[in-house]
Amino acid sequence: MTRAYRRKKREDPGWGLRRVQRKRETTASMHSRRVRKPTPRAQEIPEVNLTEEREAPSDIVLQGTAAAVVSVCNEEATIDRVLGELEKLPLADIIVVLNGCTDGTRSAVAKRHPGATLVDVPDRLGHDVGRAIGARLTQADIVLFVDGDLPIPASDLLPFLQAVDQGTDVALNDLGRHLPPYTQQDSVTRCKGFLNRVLRRSDLGASSLTAVPHALSRRVLNQLGPAVLAVPPKAHTMAILHGMIVAAVHAVDVIKTNRKRTFNVGKGNAMEQLIIGDHAEALTAVFQVAGYSPLGPVPTRVDVAKGRNAR
Repeated sequence: MTRAYRRKKREDPGWGLRRVQRKRETTASMHSRRVRKPTPRAQEIPEVNLTEEREAPSDIVLQGTAAAVVSVCNEEATIDRVLGELEKLPLADIIVVLNGCTDGTRSAVAKRHPGATLVDVPDRLGHDVGRAIGARLTQADIVLFVDGDLPIPASDLLPFLQAVDQGTDVALNDLGRHLPPYTQQDSVTRCKGFLNRVLRRSDLGASSLTAVPHALSRRVLNQLGPAVLAVPPKAHTMAILHGMIVAAVHAVDVIKTNRKRTFNVGKGNAMEQLIIGDHAEALTAVFQVAGYSPLGPVPTRVDVAKGRNAR
């Protein structure tokens, strides 16, 4: 570039302005590029197969024999998945109690699960009676109880078998983490918690034989008899009063997945009233076995009257 050309540019009044504009455009462009700089590529996240992760180990070894009792009432839509998970466990027998079924549950079990033992009860007697019947038909050291409307992964059922195999007599579902605050709990949940406090087992919270899954030892079944399972809170109470080892061993959320039926929906429904009555029967058993009220002596009407008159 010659000196004459540079002098001419300097004498041009618009030359300096254009130079400043060019610099501003360059700066703005650079700033724009910084702002719009492409984000680095996200690292590839490997796909996780939840089904495979939840598979029960294939080399499960139990010291004792185990069986499962499944109480069923018109569960054609879910029974295949329920039994499919149970078949992954080291069970000597799977007993399916058909509790007044009127759908295709029986044919579904017979066709796809020929190894299961089918027990047909024509009348609808309830899940609890179905469990008592199933327990009477096995001599296994460990008996696992589930319902036909709740498919539970084998990996969530295994801890109940292992707990009993290692010495626990009553392995309960630990529902504590799945319950709402006390003020929002229903009457059934409060009854469960109250019964445990009466039995001086507040550590169990609302865990109870009323909820599945749970597992029992042969010692419990032999000492109490399978018939007591027809009233789960009473069986729960008798096990504790007889010094059995009772523990909440694993948490399975069966509250959200519980099948809604006409008789178990709404405040004061028939199922709620039945379970509350079962807890009343359990409390009666406490007084009969213990010989006194665990809450302290119950005052008579005369004692109450004397107390009032003394004021």
